[in-house]
Amino acid sequence: MPFPIIDAHIHLDQYSQIDQTKIIKELIHYHIKALIAVSTNLASAKQIKSLALAHKEVKPVYGYHPEQELPSEQELQQLINFLEEQKETMVAIGEVGLPYYLRQENSLLKVEPYIELLECFIIRAKNFQKPLVLHAVYGDAPIVCDLLEKHSVKLAHFHWFKGDKKTIERMVANGYCISVTPDILYKERTRNLVAVYPLHLIMVETDGPWQFSKEKTHPKMIHFTMREIAKIKKLPIKEVYETIFTTTERFYSL
Repeated sequence: MPFPIIDAHIHLDQYSQIDQTKIIKELIHYHIKALIAVSTNLASAKQIKSLALAHKEVKPVYGYHPEQELPSEQELQQLINFLEEQKETMVAIGEVGLPYYLRQENSLLKVEPYIELLECFIIRAKNFQKPLVLHAVYGDAPIVCDLLEKHSVKLAHFHWFKGDKKTIERMVANGYCISVTPDILYKERTRNLVAVYPLHLIMVETDGPWQFSKEKTHPKMIHFTMREIAKIKKLPIKEVYETIFTTTERFYSL
């Protein structure tokens, strides 16, 4: 497709160096204008910082992914210090949220400490005037909405969102963004979400290196997603590209 687009959520540091180089080199060929590169912890954030310094297309996002053990006090303080140092250059705080899948594996895992950690990041995002990239699905999403509303945070991006009708309506009313992966090609849940969610609040992502097929996940796959969104919305492909590109660009102040 000749229309430009942005991969709104990718774990670029989790690819091999060879694949990182290949992806970045091929961005221009596939009309990918930028990669919103999220991190999972401090070590990950430092790798994303290096990639962003070397390649202008890589837009850095720093945070602590919730689907892992909580950081120690020292680790958290080091990450907070890093966020303070990088607040002018990062485009958002993320990926942060709540450990839904971890709790499916361990029913004894307490969610309260994760809520406290998330609130810590929400407060900093508001103070820094930065968007939040959120991992908040199913029953965790209303909890996250509560926290966002508590702190009057509007710039919220729920990546690869899954949730119920009531939560979707609440998110739309609050103007929160979602992003859609290539699973739209085969997941009825995602297709139904796109059908009801306003186009101006939708972005697209790969969540790479998440595997969607036998082929390695590549940002070029978001073009498949774009075509499906246009079909579901019954809108001209050019309009869908322009709207989603503009939404992503504005949301992340690119």
